[in-house]
Amino acid sequence: MDRTVQLTAPAVPRTVVYEPDITTHPLHVRAARVLEDNWRGSSTVPSRGLYPHQWSWDSAFIAIGLRHLSPLRAQTELETLLDAQWGDGRIPHIVFNPSVPLDAYFPSPDFWRSSTAGRTAGAPRTVQTSGIVQPPVHALAAWLVHRADPGLSRSRSFLARVYPRLATWHRYLLHRRDLGGGGLASVVHPWEQGMDNSPSWDLPLSRVTPAPARSFRRADLAHGAPEDRPTDLDYGRYVRLATDYRDAEYADGHGEFAVEDPSFNALLIASEHALARIARELGAPGTARHARAERLTTALVERLWDPAEGMFFCRDVRDGGLIRERGVSGLIPLLLPGLPRETAAALVRTASGPHFGLGSTTRLVPSYDLLGEAFDPHRYWRGPAWFNTSWLVERGLRTHGQHERADALREAALDIAGCSGFAEYVDPYTGEACGATGFSWTAALTLDLLHAESTHDESMHNEPMHDESMHDTGHVTQARGGKRG
Repeated sequence: MDRTVQLTAPAVPRTVVYEPDITTHPLHVRAARVLEDNWRGSSTVPSRGLYPHQWSWDSAFIAIGLRHLSPLRAQTELETLLDAQWGDGRIPHIVFNPSVPLDAYFPSPDFWRSSTAGRTAGAPRTVQTSGIVQPPVHALAAWLVHRADPGLSRSRSFLARVYPRLATWHRYLLHRRDLGGGGLASVVHPWEQGMDNSPSWDLPLSRVTPAPARSFRRADLAHGAPEDRPTDLDYGRYVRLATDYRDAEYADGHGEFAVEDPSFNALLIASEHALARIARELGAPGTARHARAERLTTALVERLWDPAEGMFFCRDVRDGGLIRERGVSGLIPLLLPGLPRETAAALVRTASGPHFGLGSTTRLVPSYDLLGEAFDPHRYWRGPAWFNTSWLVERGLRTHGQHERADALREAALDIAGCSGFAEYVDPYTGEACGATGFSWTAALTLDLLHAESTHDESMHNEPMHDESMHDTGHVTQARGGKRG
C-alpha cells in the first residue's frame, strides 16, 4: 500500500496576476494572453465559445504550460479538477460550470445526471460532471508542475494532497477498466480516449444503434464548420453509448463499446512512473509503481504492437481483434523509454514514412494515415494535426535520441501555433487553422516548447524513466527571452 508524508503549511491565496516581462519572447506573450482570456478563476476553459467548461486532459496539458507562467495557477488547475473526482476513483472528463447556460454545450449536465445516475459510483454532490473519463495525463502533469517550483509545492503540500487522489484514479483504471483481462485499461466511449471520431472507432461503433437525430441538439456546429466536425451519425452513436452508460448507473463492463487504446495506456504508464516519483518525493518508495509501469509496457507491446506494420493498434475487446487503422494514437507510446529498441526505431520509421509523412510532406503529426481511405485533412481526428499529440511525439523522439527530428517538430509546432492563432487543430499539409482559435492547450504547450528551447533541456529527455528527471522540461518557473531557430 502506498503511504505519503503529510506536509503542513499555511494556506496560500489562489489569486494570480501575470504581468509578462517586456523582454519575454512575443510568442510567449501571445500564448500567455490566450490562457489569461480562458481563465475562469479556478480553472481554464479549452476555448471561450466551443468548450465553456473544464475538460480533464485539457487541464493536464494546460497545467504543464501554466507552470511557466504561474506554478500556483498550474497547481490550482489540477486541484480544481481533482475536487470533482468520484468516489470510485474516476476523474470525469467534464466539470461543469454552473454559471454557463445549459444550451451552451451538449451533452449538458442535465444529460449526464451525475448526482443521481452516478450516486452508486460516488459522484460528487456539490458539482455536476460527466460520467466518462479522459486519458490519464494528470500525474505526469502534477509532477512537472511540482518541479517548476518545488518550494511552493512543498509549502502548499501540493503533492501530499493530490497523490492519494491520483493513486485512486489509477487504481480505478487498472482494476475497473481491465475489461480485456490482459492488464490494459479499456475506454468505453470514443470521447474517453480524446480522439472522438478517429477511424479506429468506426468498426466497434458500427455495432451501436445511433440515437435519433431529433433526440439531441449539437451546440458544436454553432462554433465550427460542419465539414470540420464529427458527422450527425457519429454523434448519434456517441449519444447512444453515453445514454446507455448513464442508465446503467455508470457501471463498467456491460456496454457495446470497449477498446484498448495505445495512447491512453501509454499515458497511464508515463503517469505511473510520475506517481513513483511523487511517492519518493513524499518519503515513500516508488519501486512498486515503477514495476507496475514496466509490466504495463510489456502488456502494451504484447497486446497492441504489430511488428509487421511498425505500429501500435487499438484492440476491440468485444471481438478480440486488432483494429488495423493507423492513427496517431499508435505513435504515442514512443513517449516511453521502456519500449524495446527495435519497437521505438520502427515507430520513428513509421512516423517519417508515407503514412504520416513527418518531416517531408507534413510538419506536424497528422491524426490519421495520409493514405487511409477515411483520411480527411479537415475533419477533427480523421486527418488534421493536433498540437497535444505533436507535443507527445516530440517528447518521444527526444526520449529515443532523435534530436534532429524532435527539433524540427518543435520548430514546426511553434511556427504553426503562432500563425494559426493557436488553433485547436490544423490541416496537416498547409497548417490552415481548423476548429476554434485561441485554444488553451495549444497555447500552453507552445509555452512549454518555448521554455524547453530557451533552456536547452534536450539532455533531460534522454534520462531513463526510473531516474528523477523523467522528461522534466525545465525547472525554472518562467521563461524569459528565449530565441527561436
